[in-house]
Amino acid sequence: MGLDSLVGGTIWDEYSNKVADLMNNPKNMGEITTEEAEEKGGKLIVADFGAESCGDAVRLYWLVNPNTDVIMDSKFKSFGCGTAIASSDTMAELCKFKTVQEAVKITNIDVEKAMRDTPDVPSVPPQKMHCSVMAYDVIKKAAAQYMNVDMESFEEEIIVCECARVSLSTLQEVIRLNDLTTVEQIADYTKAGAFCKSCIRPGGHEAKDIYLVDLLEEYEKEKMAKTADSLAQGGPVDFEQMTVVQKLKVVDKVIDDNIRQMLIMDGGDMEILDIKENGENIDIYIRYLGACNGCASADTGTLFAIENILKEKLSPNIRVLPI
Repeated sequence: MGLDSLVGGTIWDEYSNKVADLMNNPKNMGEITTEEAEEKGGKLIVADFGAESCGDAVRLYWLVNPNTDVIMDSKFKSFGCGTAIASSDTMAELCKFKTVQEAVKITNIDVEKAMRDTPDVPSVPPQKMHCSVMAYDVIKKAAAQYMNVDMESFEEEIIVCECARVSLSTLQEVIRLNDLTTVEQIADYTKAGAFCKSCIRPGGHEAKDIYLVDLLEEYEKEKMAKTADSLAQGGPVDFEQMTVVQKLKVVDKVIDDNIRQMLIMDGGDMEILDIKENGENIDIYIRYLGACNGCASADTGTLFAIENILKEKLSPNIRVLPI
C-alpha cells in the first residue's frame, strides 16, 4: 500500500507524526563508501537483512572507530515500505555514537518506542509492527560482522516465533499495551504465528517451550488478578469491556465473596449458566441448586440481593435471570 492510498483513510491516523515525517524525510538514508571510511580512519561494516514475510530488506552501514568500537556514523538503505524506511532511519540514529557492544542491545521495542509521539500510543498500525523487528535483526548482523561472531550469540531474549524473530518480551509488551485477546491479533501486530504457526499452540511441526496461547492465558490471569484486587479494594471495574469468559469469572468471584456462603448455610447454592448482552442490559442467567431450587424467596428477596450486589460491584446494567 502506497502513501497516497493512506492519506485521508483511517489507517493514516494509526501512524505517529514522527513516522509520517520519517517516511518522506529520513535523516540517515544513504551509504558510507570505502573511501569515506579510509579518509576518516574508521572500519566500514555493511550488513544486509531481509524479511521473507513481507519482502522488505534493509542495508545498514556503520563507520566504526576500531580503537574504541564507537560507531562514528550510521546510514541505511531500505528496500520496502514507508514504515520500513522510518524504522530503519530510527534504528540508524539510535546506533550513532554508541559502542558496537551497546548498539547490539537496541531492540525492536526500542526502535518502535522511539517513533512514538506519546509514550503509551503505538507509533504504527498493527500490520506494520514487524518492520522494527527487521531493524533489530540487522543491528545484530552488523555487530556480528564487526566482532567476527555468530549473530545468534547476541540473542539474550527468548524467541517465541522463529519465523518473524519475535521475542518473549516483545510479545508480552505488545499484548499488554494493546489489550490483545486472540492469536490473530498477535499476528496482526507482530507477525508472530502468521507463518509456520508452530508457535501458536502445541501440535505444530516444531515443539516450543512457550506458545502464544500461553501468553494470552498469562495476560488474562494478570487482568483477572488486577480486577480481583480492584474489587477487594472497592475500586472501579470496567465490566462492560471484558470478554464473556472474563465476565463469568468476575461474576463468580463476586458471588463467592458475597453471596454463596449464605446460600450454602441454608442448604442451597447457585451456578452461573451464561452472560449475554441485551441492548443496554447485561443479562446473567443463573440456576439455583439444592434448597434454593423451588424456595419461595428465590425469585424475590434472594434474587434481589444477588442482583443488587452484582450491580453495586460490577455494573448497574446487570439483570439476573433464574432459569
